[in-house]
Amino acid sequence: MQRSDFTYDLPDELIAQHPLSERSASRLLSLEGPTGEVSHLSFKDLPSLLRAGDLLVFNNTRVIPARLHGHKETGGRVEILIERVTGETSALAHVRSSKSPKPGTRIFVGASEPEQGEVLVTGRDGDLFVLESVQGIAQLLERFGHMPLPPYIEREDEEADKERYQTVFAQREGAVAAPTAGLHFDTALLDQLAEAGVSTAEVTLHVGAGTFQPVREDDVRDHEMHAEWLEVSEATCKQIQETKARGGRVVAVGTTAVRSLETASQSGELKPYSGDTQLFILPGFRFNCIDAMITNFHLPESTLLMLVSAFCGRDAILSAYEEAVKERYRFFSYGDAMFLTPQNGVAG
Repeated sequence: MQRSDFTYDLPDELIAQHPLSERSASRLLSLEGPTGEVSHLSFKDLPSLLRAGDLLVFNNTRVIPARLHGHKETGGRVEILIERVTGETSALAHVRSSKSPKPGTRIFVGASEPEQGEVLVTGRDGDLFVLESVQGIAQLLERFGHMPLPPYIEREDEEADKERYQTVFAQREGAVAAPTAGLHFDTALLDQLAEAGVSTAEVTLHVGAGTFQPVREDDVRDHEMHAEWLEVSEATCKQIQETKARGGRVVAVGTTAVRSLETASQSGELKPYSGDTQLFILPGFRFNCIDAMITNFHLPESTLLMLVSAFCGRDAILSAYEEAVKERYRFFSYGDAMFLTPQNGVAG
């Protein structure tokens, strides 16, 4: 299974650089996995694709202002992207500078003395740097942090991103990238779905910067998946079991919800789960829990494109992406969405 099997051509102008003025105004491409049939809809048409008794599963993670700009004592510029907060004063982070910082390096973030916050590099953990902040990581981010927009959004973060790069149901802080399929939901649409008899449940997966990490191995099975922390509660497991018992479908909102539920179902039975996951879903994967998914469009040769290919079939996905390019859909985090059903007509 080669990385080149998951590529497609995308004009740069189709990469969304800003969100639409209204969350639910985005477009929705519906792909029927068994037939490959494509329908072009509005996200506001989502209720027509669902039915009473279905269960939408959201990722309730909240994005932290994880990007910091600063400099070393020598004056060299530094950019820090917090990957995971590990304690009140400690974190793991990606650090970009002209020279890789060594243990003991002091980094000052903020505009000017004496307003700066100080961060100390204390070591390494794989590709990540271990950082300490006497004033506390949460306080540092609150004071100096920027929203960590993805690398393909080629602009600085703006005030509006604090609200728009966050789902309306975000609760638990810890993500450094948004669960973007959830960005299309607003309170009016959620109320409409509830009135139609569609229930909701939540999981938490703190999305890491590794979600944008490219697959570099030619044979994708050699790729090492990054680790992310997740939690699937007993209450959510019960909701899913009740949904399936009454013949409803479990519809995951986003690939992060998919990975959460399928991680918790690896024994073949859904059970409460709390901890890290490195689940890498490739074509041939057996889905144990989900029956449909809502997702955005994903980067060429990415692990997320491989995940949706596993669900709908690679040929069907790439054909749908080709159609989306032709129809000028907006791609990636602030782009449009897809509604997917499995290639064999049965999942979970």
